[in-house]
Parts: sequence; structure tokens; C-alpha cells
Amino acid sequence: MSSPKKENLKLKIETTLEYIIFASRWLQAPLYFGLIIAQIAYTIKFIQELVHIIGSATVTTELQLLLGILSLVDFTMVANLLAMVIIGGYATFVSKLNVENHDDKPDWLDHIDPGTIKVKLASSLIGISSIHLLRSFIDISVSDIEKIKWQIIIHLTFIASTVFLAISEYIMSKKHIKQTH
Repeated sequence: MSSPKKENLKLKIETTLEYIIFASRWLQAPLYFGLIIAQIAYTIKFIQELVHIIGSATVTTELQLLLGILSLVDFTMVANLLAMVIIGGYATFVSKLNVENHDDKPDWLDHIDPGTIKVKLASSLIGISSIHLLRSFIDISVSDIEKIKWQIIIHLTFIASTVFLAISEYIMSKKHIKQTH
């Protein structure tokens, strides 16, 4: 039988180790801050593209204008993806956000978990892939057919992956509900 001193030391070591492991989640905070900086850079690029589209609107073709607008939609979808990763990831893996009484609190924050984030991210990737594919279809006269074929294959892979991910998350959530009742 071990002595009370050994047990006490063992408990202190275990408690300290668990505290360090739990506190290590804060190492992710700078990563989310870096994504905020990347989102600022992306917003600057969006504004630059918007100014270009507005400046050339009277001398450009309808097709070129449509492609420019699709670029803006693409920028927006990527920014939405970044926002989901930043807010959802931080709230899920680092620390709760104290925004309970904030008027602008997004509804999805009330029911966010890692599985939901994965499905939302995968769905966003499908949307972004769709925009790129649509741009290729619209400007098919200058598009490389081989490149379009690979875009379709990649897009279908995103769709299949998202469907399988959503199904697995659905099954896991049903199992979790059964286990809690």
C-alpha cells in the first residue's frame, strides 16, 4: 500500500498536468487572431475588386460584369467561411463568447458544436466550389475542358464528402440523444 504522501504527490502532479493540458487550448487563440488579420486582407482585396468593377462597369461586357460579380460573391462566401471558423472554432475549442445579451448575436452560436461546424464548413466549400464551377461554365469559350472536368470531379467529391459527414453527424447526434435519455 502506498503512503499518503505518495498519493498526495501523485494527485498534485495529475492535477497540474490536467490544468496544463486544459490551458493549452489557449494556444489556438493566436491562430484565430491570425485568421482575423487574413480576413482584413481579404476584405481589402474585395474592396479593390469592387472598385475595379464599378470603375469599368460602363466599358465592360455583360459577361465580364457577371464574372466580376461572381468574384465578389466568392469573396463573400470565403469571408463567411472565415467568420464561421473564427467565431465557431473559438467558442467551441477555446472559450465561451460572452455575447448572450448582444443584439447582433448570430442564432447559430446557440447550437454550435464541432460536428455542426464541420458540416457548415463543408457546405460553404460546396458553395465556393459552385461559384468557381459556374464561372468556368459561363466563360466556357476560354475555359480548358480538362480543367472543368477536374473542377466537376472535385465539386462532386465535396458534395459526397459533405453528405457523408452530415449523415454521420446525424447518426452521432441520435446516439447522443438516446444515451442522455
